[in-house]
Amino acid sequence: MSFEKEVVVYGTEDVLKSLCDSVSRVINVATQSRVNYSGMVQRITKIGLKPDIGCFVLFDGGFTGLVVLNFSAATAMEIYERYMLTMGMPKSELATAHTSDEVSNIMGELMNQIVGDFTGKVRRELQTNITQNQPKMLVLNKQVMLNVDTPLDRPEIRRVTFYTEKNNIFYLELAIDRTEFIRLHDFDANEETDADALMDAEHARGGKASQYTPADDEDDNSDLLRSLGM
Repeated sequence: MSFEKEVVVYGTEDVLKSLCDSVSRVINVATQSRVNYSGMVQRITKIGLKPDIGCFVLFDGGFTGLVVLNFSAATAMEIYERYMLTMGMPKSELATAHTSDEVSNIMGELMNQIVGDFTGKVRRELQTNITQNQPKMLVLNKQVMLNVDTPLDRPEIRRVTFYTEKNNIFYLELAIDRTEFIRLHDFDANEETDADALMDAEHARGGKASQYTPADDEDDNSDLLRSLGM
């Protein structure tokens, strides 16, 4: 008597959960605090940047997607301050407003680490490769909707709510081409990168935050924003 082998399917919600885990993992390690996300996910029809700080990044390759993180001023300042204090910076030298370039640089750097962690898991767990552009960070005073019709053929869009240790809220939005990964045969995922080791290496470089400088690629920003319908 024979049995049909169970088919393992990895879909949109699985990709989203992996991304949410990367957000929690990176911010938890970077700030030495707890960030959790809701057990419920929203299916939405539009993706956009919302006040006070919005950050987005496009990725392409095995599948295409757009990731957005939207922070209130209070949330951004909490994460920024915890990150800088963890890196050994005195509180007296920290920025006091979310509109500071230093805050945007740190949030952009965290976004870069999050997507890097996520793309590494995609290579290990889905046996495919995706690449991302430089994250773009904008300080906003009104909502900006992004047009995903151009880079995505059949977008599926989801939103997840995150909670910081001080109960401040931020949101992750993901737009991704409708796709499924079906396991053809069993395989062992490569050993994952230790996030704690990455942070130790960051400390070893002198306790200073990585210099994420969005001003260096203003032309690329303009081209990308135009491609998103902004």
